[in-house]
Amino acid sequence: MKKLLLAFALVALTASCSPSKAPKILVLYYSQTSTTRAVAEEIGSRLGADIEAIVPAVPYDGDYQATISRGIKEREEGTFPEIQPLAANLDSYDCIFLGYPIWFGTYAPPIAGLLEAVNLDGKKIVPFCTFGSGGLDASIKDLKAKLPNAEILPGYGVRAARIDAMPAEIDRFLKAGGFLEGEAPVVGDFSEVRPVTDAESALFDAAVGDYPMIHAKAEEVSSRPVSGGTEYLFTARDLPRDPAMEMPASTMKVYVLAEDGKAPVFTQVVR
Repeated sequence: MKKLLLAFALVALTASCSPSKAPKILVLYYSQTSTTRAVAEEIGSRLGADIEAIVPAVPYDGDYQATISRGIKEREEGTFPEIQPLAANLDSYDCIFLGYPIWFGTYAPPIAGLLEAVNLDGKKIVPFCTFGSGGLDASIKDLKAKLPNAEILPGYGVRAARIDAMPAEIDRFLKAGGFLEGEAPVVGDFSEVRPVTDAESALFDAAVGDYPMIHAKAEEVSSRPVSGGTEYLFTARDLPRDPAMEMPASTMKVYVLAEDGKAPVFTQVVR
C-alpha cells in the first residue's frame, strides 16, 4: 500500500512536467568540460524540451588547477560568479531540469551564481549532475536549503567515467519519474546489511581499485538484483595512506554495480 501511495504521489508531482507539456520544460545546465552538457542534451532530446547553458560572465579557463584555486577563493570569500543573462524567460516554465558538475562536494559555483540571480519560487526542479565519485545527495540537500519555495524532485547523477552508461540510465530515470511514457524496470529494496564475505570484499576492491581518491576497506554490504546483474551498497572504512599515520574513524557508502559479464564498477560514493 505504501508503494502504491508513493507511486500516486510521484505521478501528481510530475504531472506538470509531462511530455505533453514540453514547452513548459526547460533544461538549464552549466558544463565546463562538456560532460554535463552531454547529459543535458540527452534529457532535452528525449523530452523535446527547451535547453540553455548557464554561462559565467568571467568563464573558468578550463585549467584544472586554476579552476580549483578560483573555486577555493570564491568559497573562502563567500562570493559567487556573475552569470550572463538567460535567454529563456523562466516565468514560462513550470519544470526545470537543473544540471551541473559536482565541485567541492556540491553543485558548481556557477549554479550558486544562478540561484542568486533568478527567482525559482514555485518551480519544480529536477537536479542532474556529473561527478568524479559522488555528490548528488549533498547537492540536492543544498538546493532544498537554498530554494525552500521550490519543489526539488528526485535527481540523477553519473560518474564522468561512466558517461557511456548515461543514455540508458536517463531513459530509465525519465520513465521512472513519469516524464516519458513506458515502463522502467522495477528495482526492489536492498537486502539487510550483513558483514562482507571475502568474495564481496574482492569485488569492492576491484570496483574502486583504479580510483585514486578512495582508499578504504569494505566492512558491511547489502545487495539487490537489477536488470542484468546485482547492485551492492557497501559501508567502507577509510584507511590511512601511510600505515603509520593515525586518522579519525570515517566511513562512506559506496554503490557498486556488478553486471553479468562485466567488471564491477562503483557508481556513487556518499560520505
